[in-house]
Amino acid sequence: MKRTTFPTLLKCAVAALIAGSSLAASAAMTAQTDRLIVKYKDSNASSMSALAATGLSTGRQAIITRAGQEFGLNLKHVRTTALGAHVLKLDRAMNTGEVAKVAAELAARDPMVECAEPDRIMTRLTTPNDPLYTSQWDYFEAAGGMRLPLAWDKSTGAGVNVAVIDTGYRPHADLAGQILPGYDFIANTAFAADGDGRDSDAKDPGDSVIAGQCGVGIPAQDEPSSWHGTHVAGTIAAKTNNGVGVAGVAFGAKIVPARVLGKCGGYTSDIADAIVWASGGAVSGVPANANKARVLNLSLGSTGTCDLTTQNAINSARSRGAVVVVAAGNSNMDASTDSPANCKGVIAVAAVGRNGGKASYSNYGSVVDVAAPGGDTDAGIVSTLNAGTTTPGADSYGSYIGTSMATPHVAGVVALMLSKNPKLTPDEVEAKLKSTARRFPSPCAGCGAGIVDANAAVDAAMSSTKVTAAASSQ
Repeated sequence: MKRTTFPTLLKCAVAALIAGSSLAASAAMTAQTDRLIVKYKDSNASSMSALAATGLSTGRQAIITRAGQEFGLNLKHVRTTALGAHVLKLDRAMNTGEVAKVAAELAARDPMVECAEPDRIMTRLTTPNDPLYTSQWDYFEAAGGMRLPLAWDKSTGAGVNVAVIDTGYRPHADLAGQILPGYDFIANTAFAADGDGRDSDAKDPGDSVIAGQCGVGIPAQDEPSSWHGTHVAGTIAAKTNNGVGVAGVAFGAKIVPARVLGKCGGYTSDIADAIVWASGGAVSGVPANANKARVLNLSLGSTGTCDLTTQNAINSARSRGAVVVVAAGNSNMDASTDSPANCKGVIAVAAVGRNGGKASYSNYGSVVDVAAPGGDTDAGIVSTLNAGTTTPGADSYGSYIGTSMATPHVAGVVALMLSKNPKLTPDEVEAKLKSTARRFPSPCAGCGAGIVDANAAVDAAMSSTKVTAAASSQ
């Protein structure tokens, strides 16, 4: 993991409209329009001139008037489009979901309607005003990025909790209001370095190490405290469009911090308990988690097979619907030798650099599911940090590289997906991430199905919602 610091700083579907009496709540969100588009079966582009000149027949205008009256509206013909559809103006602006109901009413009254739909108002794609966003190539660049701006117009992750099972967190201006109550699972007081063992304070006191602190012959840590969990949390859910710092992948989501890594790392037993607790399971001696997480981010690992303790914890979390996203490892070797990447039921994430090819350090192999931006020597991943060298200091921002950085990108995208379709199972989430991942633009052998495409993944989640809704209405 390398650290670079920054100073603080159209196809119209009438059937869907007819079936969708509750369409406003599920699809329209808060967008408004004062127009709708109607296409008749006997209209075509070749008759455009005549349509433009004559407008609508008296009979059709009468049907339109009656349909509008059902909603207390007056509908006026405005013009004919290039392909022969008619634009109708409402006498007031309405939620697009409500306009869809008007369109459905019109279609139900006139069998000659081929399609009727809101004339939606398009806007430019979401572009955050956070000053370091321009450095977040991992979100928007064509080669190594994840097409997040497109996804943000559909989902921000609202309503989803993501557990960051890591070093804890530091309070940070760019995470204000994003952190839910967490827990410190480090039982070993020497590792914990906060004066006690397990407690309800998940804040990170620092993990710098002096020579011999983690065992005889083990040297001092080469760099200051990592504030690793704070960096991961910022990638997932940093406040966005607040004119400060960076943007988060799922800035509408919330973070549940579970502190498991201290000065010398973290024990499997503590990590397993955190996995169970974060997903809503019971852990003896630990208060229940009031903010169950649907996504668990584990940017951690160790060489070896997947032990039964970890696998059982993962199975337990999955049984409660939690999606477990883990780092593939940073040893440039087969990830089958790294746990928990080699555990069953997880989404193992490799890292790509800015060119979209395998990062020099990233593990690879058959256990890897997908890849995401982790940065490389030419460009890292910018996120929230702390300026303290050993103990906490001021808020700051910094650039890290590693599969630890790739993993929260995927966890954030999962939050975007679940926000739109909370009924998705862990297996369905994984399948959709893989099926929508885009091809690697540069070599990335053993990096899974491709680079996670946030926009396509959210579309796939939303498509499942529509299919489910249509099935339930039949």
